[in-house]
Amino acid sequence: MGQDAAQTVVTSTFAAPGTVPVVGAPMAGGASTPELVAAVNTAGGLGFLAGGYKGADALASQIARTRELTGRPFGVNLFVPGEDTGDRERVAGYARGIAPDLEALGAEPGEPRWSDDGYPAKLALLIDDPVPVVSFTFGAPDPSDVAALHAAGSAVMVTVTTPAEARAAAGVGADALSVQGAEAGGHQGSFDDAEERTTPLLDLLSQVREEVDLPLVAAGGIGDAAAVRKVLSHGAVAAQVGTVLLRTPESGASETHKRALADEVFPGTAVTRAFSGRRARGLVNRFLSAHTSEAPAAYPQVHYLTGPMRKAAAQAGDTARLHLWAGTSYRAAEERPAAEVVRALAEGADVTEPGRT
Repeated sequence: MGQDAAQTVVTSTFAAPGTVPVVGAPMAGGASTPELVAAVNTAGGLGFLAGGYKGADALASQIARTRELTGRPFGVNLFVPGEDTGDRERVAGYARGIAPDLEALGAEPGEPRWSDDGYPAKLALLIDDPVPVVSFTFGAPDPSDVAALHAAGSAVMVTVTTPAEARAAAGVGADALSVQGAEAGGHQGSFDDAEERTTPLLDLLSQVREEVDLPLVAAGGIGDAAAVRKVLSHGAVAAQVGTVLLRTPESGASETHKRALADEVFPGTAVTRAFSGRRARGLVNRFLSAHTSEAPAAYPQVHYLTGPMRKAAAQAGDTARLHLWAGTSYRAAEERPAAEVVRALAEGADVTEPGRT
């Protein structure tokens, strides 16, 4: 399949009868389940599985389960591995600084190691057993990987946070871009973590559209139908949502996380490296406030270091030490079926609006 044909796969997904311009974001760590993908698809959207933090066998099982639940197109997201640039001494110092938090939960620190997240094996899986769309976060894949996915029949989408990243993604043969504004919850999908991404979504959409001629999926802080219509009017073919799906019964987010999203004790969101060593937006809790300033730029080392603490916090209902990823529109997250959420988001969306094809 050539690149033009692959781009058609993306745009036709949101133009076919019965479809809506909503993408269910891939949320790594358990939130994105086959059931959530199927529910998004039932409402006419495009659901995504999150390949991050899973082995190839586990991902294959989720793909198989998703195919049992939905016959509509869906996608799979992979993390592009970065270089091992973490400072071991700084990580060790950080481990000492957060030791009381682990002790309070009876958790041992995890091994602060670098990992490629099993990227080669998962990429090979998707080439051998293709899905309609494969997306990438934290970087652009090699052109050869894109070509192999195209040959397998998959369209390729890359998450970008700057116009320069958009140009780079287009240069390797991406068929579409997920344009992530600063409002997005969870990890910033930037190609590097040197600087915090602060450009609002609508501004970034305009900047990227001037640089590349590719279908754009808008992500970041989208919580209602008005926000969906607004990104469509700014040139997007669809809106990608994650936080508003977290409280749905199909979501695999922990009950502790779901409860926190509705708890008015949290004053808002902020960007931090405290939980993973890479910038991510979450609800402001005690751990985030106490450790953001000292957290080193060391991903995924810090992610593995804090993993046992975060698991214990989720099990214990401890919202003070859990990574409560959330976008700026987290107050819009409701406890109702995901298909209902997607249909409500798509209300009033017009397939003839600018950006739609």
